[in-house]
Amino acid sequence: MTRQLTYETAIALDKQDSLASFREEFYLQDNQIYLDGNSLGLLSKRAEKTLHTLIDSWKTLGIDGWTEGNYPWFYLSESLGDKMAQLVGAFEDEVIVTGSTTTNLHQLVATFYKPAGKRTKILADELNFPSDIYALQSQIQQKGFDYQEHLVQVKSADGHTLKEEDIIEAMTDEIALILLPSVLYRSGQILDMKRLTEEARQRGIVIGFDLCHSIGSIPHELSEWGVDFAFWCTYKHLNGGPGSVGSLYVNRKHFGTAPGLAGWFSSKKEKQFDMEHTLTHAEDAGAFQMGTPHVLSLAPLIGSLELFHEAGIEQIRQKSLALTRFMKELMEQELKGEQFVFRNPDQDDRRGGHLYIEHPEAARICRALKDEGVIPDFRTPNGIRLAPVALYNSFEDVWNSVQILKRIMKEELYKKYENKRGVVA
Repeated sequence: MTRQLTYETAIALDKQDSLASFREEFYLQDNQIYLDGNSLGLLSKRAEKTLHTLIDSWKTLGIDGWTEGNYPWFYLSESLGDKMAQLVGAFEDEVIVTGSTTTNLHQLVATFYKPAGKRTKILADELNFPSDIYALQSQIQQKGFDYQEHLVQVKSADGHTLKEEDIIEAMTDEIALILLPSVLYRSGQILDMKRLTEEARQRGIVIGFDLCHSIGSIPHELSEWGVDFAFWCTYKHLNGGPGSVGSLYVNRKHFGTAPGLAGWFSSKKEKQFDMEHTLTHAEDAGAFQMGTPHVLSLAPLIGSLELFHEAGIEQIRQKSLALTRFMKELMEQELKGEQFVFRNPDQDDRRGGHLYIEHPEAARICRALKDEGVIPDFRTPNGIRLAPVALYNSFEDVWNSVQILKRIMKEELYKKYENKRGVVA
């Protein structure tokens, strides 16, 4: 860092911010700086409005809401998939909004994990979110294999990041399927999805990505890269609300593949209510739905996605990078000697939408921050995640939050708290 950062620096950056007006779209609490959008995004006024619209359609239309009203429920997963496709660089029919992160992972692995001959193993990594690993273990067991032998997890050299070279080296002729995170949930490292997909394709291995920590924060080009499948949640950067419906992507080259886990919403729309006991599955991503859409949990996404289309994912990415860069430099300037260690890659093209900082007193520092009006995210054993979100955080937010943290450290306010996590970290 060569520049001296001041409060005036933050104000000047906010004046130059082309996305500043979107802050007014969100419910921001007085005397609070929300920096946990990588875990749960804030409610927008438009998401609230479309939720009420769907409730009204239930109130006034009853069962006719399935085919009538502003947003007919029967087609809602498909219409939202069309809107979501732009954020992941996909064709509209390759995306469906359905299920949850883990149920969608189960569906996709059940569909594409086809062990045969020497190819019986799944390749993952040791830093991925636990739910993904649990799902892979159970899918391997469902195929009659021992996951301790058939789940290969690439090691991390530093405990925080992964090297693409190590992943590629592990793509042996025993691997049937690869699942990796797009952005590591702890360190915020972005993996080179294009390179990894090319390497997998050269070896004839199906590859998919968990986009939970990248969707709505960074651009993707899934179709151009040739990614086989992907899935994600919608309650983090996409601001869909707690428990909002997840999404999945399946490349067009796999259209016509029967879903590994079938249900009546896997049907072609025109055949679904024929009530036949032989499934005629959809010929696009809709085939990988299972049950009835959770309409009221889909509703906020209608309004939320409007904001992303208006702002543009490229502009969101540029502001996100500027915010995290400013926060990192400011912490380095203001918190010298306080034992904070950054685990994010420094390069812009390798850093996702949040910072991951370690400190021996991380849990109690997070508790102190909350009591002082700054909402962080703690990750055991000693990690603090901070996510200044492009659509509703400002550079002034970043300045003020770092000054609050500086005071907490200087006055040792954190020492009045226990150094352990809460029920939900």
